[in-house]
Amino acid sequence: MSMIRDLRAVVRPSRVSLRKDGGTYDATRSPATSSAVVDCAVYRDGRRVETETPLTPHEAVRLARRDGGFVWIGLHEPTEAEFSGIAGEFGLHPLAVEDAVQAHQRPKLERYDDSLFTVFKTIHYVEHDQFDANSEVVETGEVMCFTGRDFFITVRHGGQGSLRALRHRLQDDPELLSKGPSAVLHAIADHVVDGYIAVADAVQDDIDEVETEVFSPGRKGSPRGSDAGRIYQLKREVLEFKRAVSPLLRPMQLLSERPMRLIDPDIQKYFRDVADHLARVQEQVLGFDELLNSILQANLAQASVAQNEDMRKITSWAAIIAVPTMVCGVYGMNFDHMPELHWRYGYPVIMGITVVICLGIHRTLKRNGWL
Repeated sequence: MSMIRDLRAVVRPSRVSLRKDGGTYDATRSPATSSAVVDCAVYRDGRRVETETPLTPHEAVRLARRDGGFVWIGLHEPTEAEFSGIAGEFGLHPLAVEDAVQAHQRPKLERYDDSLFTVFKTIHYVEHDQFDANSEVVETGEVMCFTGRDFFITVRHGGQGSLRALRHRLQDDPELLSKGPSAVLHAIADHVVDGYIAVADAVQDDIDEVETEVFSPGRKGSPRGSDAGRIYQLKREVLEFKRAVSPLLRPMQLLSERPMRLIDPDIQKYFRDVADHLARVQEQVLGFDELLNSILQANLAQASVAQNEDMRKITSWAAIIAVPTMVCGVYGMNFDHMPELHWRYGYPVIMGITVVICLGIHRTLKRNGWL
């Protein structure tokens, strides 16, 4: 079908460039909005059912069940009281409801009776002019999805990852939306994974910047070993990134490989494309961790080598200074029978010998690379 062939074209525009010259996510619901419901709509034959006034979740459910189609309800950080009515309306499992309200869940896919519960971690790249040890690179949020035969519910947590633009793009393709809630689930999964790709590209830029500075010769004004804090901060951000990416790979494989009653067969095979992209991002993130380990070890080795060079220089100058110190010590003793003390040329000869010995030691140490 032409709709299925164009599925990737519909979802791919949701990819956002998060590099340092890129854009930002959509804003979340206004703080003045008292309800956790961001949007509530009924879709029949792939088109949004227009109403004179905004629908409440209860009205949307009645309309969808009376005239066919499905309802898509979007919520942002609902309380238990706000979500309990919707959960009861659709018969959502209490464990899934608890996870959706409390958030801070691991990416996963769970089946409860006649619904699927999917958790996605959203990643947002934090723009910064210059990366330092206190810079934050990524911010995380969550999108929980309840997929049923005639409903799709999204619960978002965090200030990033708005689905408003994605909803509008899907509404512009009625043939795609006519496939039902499974098409929305695929679009959100693809949207989230595309966000991972953009963030991975931006993090790669930060790693390249740190790597260049660590290995750049002749840096001035930067204390030795000062890059270790920045590298460690990047490692922490990459670890947070990995916690969002790695657990999601298995759920995407299940959605693409295992037949499920709630997933349209025409849509299911496109989850394989999402799983492939996710696997690529996972490989990138694992590569980031290994590369940062190598950069950190190289940075520490450079600091150690620099300290050894300093110690050699200090030792060399101490050896040179030891010569006049010894001469002064000898001739500072109060012995009566020291011929050089009463010799007319004793002072210039001793000073000359001292200078020659110091110059010889300096030349020898410099030839050996100690100075």
